[in-house]
Amino acid sequence: MGNGYEDVASAALALPPAARAMLAEDLVASLETSQEEIDEAWRIEIERRVKEIKEGKVRLIPGEQVMSELRAQLKLDRIPTK
Repeated sequence: MGNGYEDVASAALALPPAARAMLAEDLVASLETSQEEIDEAWRIEIERRVKEIKEGKVRLIPGEQVMSELRAQLKLDRIPTK
């Protein structure tokens, strides 16, 4: 006798292709997060970041500087190594 996973997987693989596809869609959907949960997670993250800025716990970097550094790094990454 197999464990729960093996039993379920074996039964699922015995289904016709269309039923397996529907099952796969249902399983993936069960793992997805709702838009409300995503929005709430972002709200919490934004509040945390704003608090860190106000408390001086983080150092802000101007966007222009960030982009300049990224462009320089990308150029370095494109140089072939021998």
